[in-house]
Amino acid sequence: MFKAETPGPMKESGLTPRIAETAKGLWTVYAMLTVACGFSLWWAGMKPWEAVIHAFSIMGLGGFSDRDASLGGFNSLPIELVTMTFALLSGVNFATHYVALVRRSPRAYALDPEVPWFFGTLAVTIIGLTIYLLQFHVYDDMPTTLRYVAFHAISLATSLGLATYDYTLWPMFAQICVLFLSSFAACSGSTGGGIKMMRAIILYKQSYREIMRSLHPSAVLPLRLGRQAVSESVLHAVLAFSFMYMVTIVTLTLLLAATGLDLITAFSGVVACLNNAGPGLGEVGPASNYQALTDFQTWVLSFSMILGRLEIFTLLVVLTPTFWRR
Repeated sequence: MFKAETPGPMKESGLTPRIAETAKGLWTVYAMLTVACGFSLWWAGMKPWEAVIHAFSIMGLGGFSDRDASLGGFNSLPIELVTMTFALLSGVNFATHYVALVRRSPRAYALDPEVPWFFGTLAVTIIGLTIYLLQFHVYDDMPTTLRYVAFHAISLATSLGLATYDYTLWPMFAQICVLFLSSFAACSGSTGGGIKMMRAIILYKQSYREIMRSLHPSAVLPLRLGRQAVSESVLHAVLAFSFMYMVTIVTLTLLLAATGLDLITAFSGVVACLNNAGPGLGEVGPASNYQALTDFQTWVLSFSMILGRLEIFTLLVVLTPTFWRR
């Protein structure tokens, strides 16, 4: 069960010989970062109780706020900077934080194969969307554009879900782009949702390997993640998970569309709930909520959230008759 609940495909490597010690180490890191986040938000201008609420929300990447306008209700750049910093820390594997803490060295982050992809993907997206939105004059100047693009790219990529602006007013390409980040950007072992960056890297490398095999059929092309070779069993598990992930999105989107919900709202709602990101597009965008949905639509999206949080297979196994017979 411990392996099944570990977010990500590489589940066999433990930090310590005992599960209890591993859990204690991860809880220690989580608690330290939560306390640091709370004090930082307080220093940035939040009231103590608001700082506590948002610290838990940010470190758990839950996206809950005590204000209807979400984090935009504060309209504070220091608060947004603190939120982005700790959201990025929450999007990184907590095991990497633990190793860096125990060894008292940041080298652990350099050795984590997901970290460069995580920050690289975000950097490219933020720069690209900032340049793109400048062409449409969505905001008055470049610093303002960068501020809102960076916040929402990080918020959705890590599946935090807090918002400071109604990004559904952006061109559709920009909306889809930031929503798409929630599907894969967060690292395995983090509190983020989606298929996780590690699976995305493995899928990319496997696709590249198949292209090379077509060009060089006799070549031996091992698939590696950093210095570690990826076994065929892990690769098959990643492919199966990714297939089920896409099937889930298509099936639940069509189910919601059959109830009369428009396609943009149905698709973005399923993606947002499956990735535990929170706001979607259309009727469930950051300036609104899910209250307008019918009971059946709410149940479908609730099921989607449980599937995403338990990484699909854990829940599907429990729902099979064979599991209960055994």
